[in-house]
Amino acid sequence: MNNQKIYSVIAGTGSYIPPREVPNSAFLNAEFYDTDGSKFEKKNEEIVGKLEEITGILERRYVTDDLVTSDIAYLAAKDALESSGTDKESLDYLVVAHNFGDVRADNRRSDFVPSLAARVKHKLEIQNPRTVAYDLPFGCPGWLQGVIQADYFLKSGDAKKALVIGAETLSRVSDPHDRDRMIYADGAGAAILEAKESDTPIGILSHATRSDTKDEAYMLWMDESYNSSNGSQLFLKMNGHKLYLYAIKTVPLVVKESLDRIEMGIDDIQKVLIHQANAKMDEAILKRIYKMYGNGSAPMYVMPMIISKLGNSSVATLPTLLDMMLKGKLNNHNIKSGDNVVFASVGAGMNINAMVYRAP
Repeated sequence: MNNQKIYSVIAGTGSYIPPREVPNSAFLNAEFYDTDGSKFEKKNEEIVGKLEEITGILERRYVTDDLVTSDIAYLAAKDALESSGTDKESLDYLVVAHNFGDVRADNRRSDFVPSLAARVKHKLEIQNPRTVAYDLPFGCPGWLQGVIQADYFLKSGDAKKALVIGAETLSRVSDPHDRDRMIYADGAGAAILEAKESDTPIGILSHATRSDTKDEAYMLWMDESYNSSNGSQLFLKMNGHKLYLYAIKTVPLVVKESLDRIEMGIDDIQKVLIHQANAKMDEAILKRIYKMYGNGSAPMYVMPMIISKLGNSSVATLPTLLDMMLKGKLNNHNIKSGDNVVFASVGAGMNINAMVYRAP
């Protein structure tokens, strides 16, 4: 009697970290405006210093002018395929999570046609017509939601391999006169998921997702620049305070839901990978997760952080973080066989998801 079940395991990862480093000092000569259109009287040193204190961001990465989102998605995918030795023609699904399409340096309009997934498949020169390519706009949790969707495809038996990419160039959609522009960054990350039969649980063990849209849908939105003389172009806007309060309250609940589904506790978890949006927010989320289980504090090195150097690259933060860990690029952080890892993300919508993964 065969007691084996199909599980989705991560067979490879890749990332593209743009080479252009932008330190906080690059914003000392910026002109920042308040939400009412008035210019801030505070000195930029104070504005930049406060943001650094709250978010933990010291620098971020921007793409060069010759690249767009589908380009860096392709580069991350290529890295994942090459580093894992995966045959590109064996992919059943190719999913690209993003939110703004291809935005060129000389034309800030979003370009979605053809889909970014189709563009990546074209750049990879995949000939297999059965490699289904589609885009997934889901806010910052888009990459993790793509992984969750891939898990359903693989466990159904209809697919064997899926490539899920998260890529974004937020520097192209941020208001040059908005303080929040200092949070946003560019980047891409990718993971290859493969169906594996096992008589013991491995890979993706559980997941949970929720969308709160009644009162929370417009915590992130598109609007004109805070500097009225900047024209009618639309930029990404955020109600940071409300988003912070929503996230620290709700993300722990979704994490617990994913753990409850497999009757697992937080003490069974070796790593917690949270979307790199804001260091202070992530630390508050982690503290609340452990507090829900009666723990006063989280263990050291349980939550790796890369936001100080890479900023918030939306859908790219989690797969980039994972790729760096698996390739030994983060001190004190690795994932070994048997480790249980929690993934969690929150973003535009408002959408939240979480996943529990056991390294094979």
